[in-house]
Amino acid sequence: MLVSMPFSLLAFVAVAVAYREPAGHEYQKPGPNDSRSPCPGLNALANHGYLPRSGENMTVPQILSAAKQGFNMNWDVIQAAAKQGLLSRDDEGSDSVLSLEPLALHGLIEIDGSHSRDDYRDGTGDNLHFNSTIYNSWLAVSNPGVDYYNTTSAGWTMYHRLQYSLQTNPNVTNAQHDVFGRAGTSALYLSVMGNTTSGVAKKEFVDIFFREERLPFLEGWSPSKILITAASVGALVPTIFEASNWTQTDHCEPIVLGPNSIFNTAA
Repeated sequence: MLVSMPFSLLAFVAVAVAYREPAGHEYQKPGPNDSRSPCPGLNALANHGYLPRSGENMTVPQILSAAKQGFNMNWDVIQAAAKQGLLSRDDEGSDSVLSLEPLALHGLIEIDGSHSRDDYRDGTGDNLHFNSTIYNSWLAVSNPGVDYYNTTSAGWTMYHRLQYSLQTNPNVTNAQHDVFGRAGTSALYLSVMGNTTSGVAKKEFVDIFFREERLPFLEGWSPSKILITAASVGALVPTIFEASNWTQTDHCEPIVLGPNSIFNTAA
């Protein structure tokens, strides 16, 4: 006997058949003992098995390879940050491997004014885990009336997110290192979830990327057909920076050499 399916269920099945996750790289939520970072991109790579799903004991070459496989991202985009990440540990063996959670070390790669995390706030803020209030307030409401984000909306988001930090965090760090870090990460999510040449990314893809730390294969996303390079990401940064209407409020940046080796110097 034939049983008819509701149209909505048929549509879902059709989409599921049309779009599939790559074999061996199906999304899995992290377990309670898995290590994850403040970076949704690294977390997504671990959640899909491009990086070790445990998020532990990864080498720099592993990270560069995972970014190439998962995002079609060239090594030159993240090599410096990956090497810098080795400083997040100061135990034996930290010269060769790193784990995701220690990357929350404030001032190393993690900075104030994140799109999806709270500020460190001298240890009182959760700068590691996704914060839906912050995300909903700044990123998800930008560029209203259209279904995409672009470099202008990314800069607008940076501006308003920073204003919140300046108003609520008396210890916010807002120097050149920080603003270009924010602009760079904005260029990265636009490139990874959208078009690395135009800097336009579908809102649905960006939303899944941040909220679930999942690559939206099932919704029709695929890695960039154009290799994402340091040059292509860098080309988006000036427009994002200009749209952010940034004003420097801090001239003293931390130099972070390890979890127990943080000191300040005049910029």
